[in-house]
Amino acid sequence: MIYRFFRSALFLQEAESAHRSSLALLALLPSAKDARSEPQELGQNIAGLSFPNPVGLAPGYDKNAEIAANAFGLGFGFVEIGTVTPLPQRGNPKPRLFRLVEDEAVINRMGFNNDGQAIVAERLTK
Repeated sequence: MIYRFFRSALFLQEAESAHRSSLALLALLPSAKDARSEPQELGQNIAGLSFPNPVGLAPGYDKNAEIAANAFGLGFGFVEIGTVTPLPQRGNPKPRLFRLVEDEAVINRMGFNNDGQAIVAERLTK
């Protein structure tokens, strides 16, 4: 029920504004999940890295590492951030994010909009 409420509210907004709103909402969540609560059977070891479970947040959703820590509170086993460039960039002109409601998909033509490596590195360090 809560999913339907938030989905309806977000779909009242243009796609990129809804994306920003969803990041703001997720920033309110706790920023860590107790790894001991994960069933050990879900653990993954890949290329020398250990993950508590195989479900991750794909790059592009959190391009600036704004909610990376909070995403672990949702139960993700790993979080990828978007492409980070040395200096901040605006990305492609708007509109650049499009909903395909019938296909339950989006087209992302945002480009490399990001806050730059110094700011993203500071967020990840925290």
